[in-house]
Amino acid sequence: MGWINSRNFKCFVITLTLLLLPVLIFSGTSKKKTEVRVRMGYLQGDLHQLAAFVALERGLFKKEGIDIEIGGIFKAGPEEMSAFAAGSLDIGYVGVAPATTAVANKTANVRVLAQANKEGSAVVVSKASNIKSINDLRTKTIAIPGHSTVQDFLLKKALIRNGIGLKEVKIIVVKPPEMIWALKAGDIDAFIAWEPHAAKAVTKGIGRILVTSHDIWENHPCCVLVADFKFMEKHPEAIRKIIKAHVDATNYIKSHPDEAVKIGVKYTGMDEATVRRAMKNIVFDYQPSVEGQIEYVDFLNRLGYIKIEDPKAFTDIFIDSGILKEILQR
Repeated sequence: MGWINSRNFKCFVITLTLLLLPVLIFSGTSKKKTEVRVRMGYLQGDLHQLAAFVALERGLFKKEGIDIEIGGIFKAGPEEMSAFAAGSLDIGYVGVAPATTAVANKTANVRVLAQANKEGSAVVVSKASNIKSINDLRTKTIAIPGHSTVQDFLLKKALIRNGIGLKEVKIIVVKPPEMIWALKAGDIDAFIAWEPHAAKAVTKGIGRILVTSHDIWENHPCCVLVADFKFMEKHPEAIRKIIKAHVDATNYIKSHPDEAVKIGVKYTGMDEATVRRAMKNIVFDYQPSVEGQIEYVDFLNRLGYIKIEDPKAFTDIFIDSGILKEILQR
């Protein structure tokens, strides 16, 4: 050991540093190149999009080399689709109905990568209301989050099924956070909203559930993960990683329900009792429903929101689940 004098040791350290420097520089550069910044949007306080919140909170996007920038938090789906149209978002969690309407009308060009949830909405009336069934909604004022939203679709589906003409009710747009207070004030007779707003009306002692969206249309598709088509073409590997993070987040919700509740509380601003109640009304699933999507297109056609001659051909393009299938087969 006597040969390791001070001078020899210094030479050794300098030589080793020079040898490792290119490796360290290359490693740092490589990491920067593989990390892609992605602008993501989602709906304000929407528990349907819990997979997005879990992926953010658990670092699942980061783990895949995706740097998420929140490009917008929106009060309703049509607003989010306007952001896609403006080129402000790369991916987003949004209701399938506004996404369908935007693509069909060529105001935005997105594709569905995966489902976020099924079911998870409800029609709510005042706790003291005489309204006992959908039939009792005739002549009433009902709030929806926005036109061409999933909830707009579900309400009109329920009314028509029960023989109530759309002109026999007054449908107005109220943002979900304001619906409970509008109901309490008597400004509206009922509202339909995504969770946890329906559950909040119950836990606050203001409203009661008239029907859930499960009662209106069992296992219906609701929110989806979509991506801008140009972004998909430019960053196919990033899209693969985003879908992988989404799948992992959805599986985490199912395997860690208590932890998922806590994340839901943080991102929705609701109390734990409300979030727990709301989650019982939501099916978290990443598998898109082709049949359900075709039904959406058919109904939106009938309502005059869109004009699509071949709903199946439209759906085959609109839902791009090829990468999801590859991930699930691994």
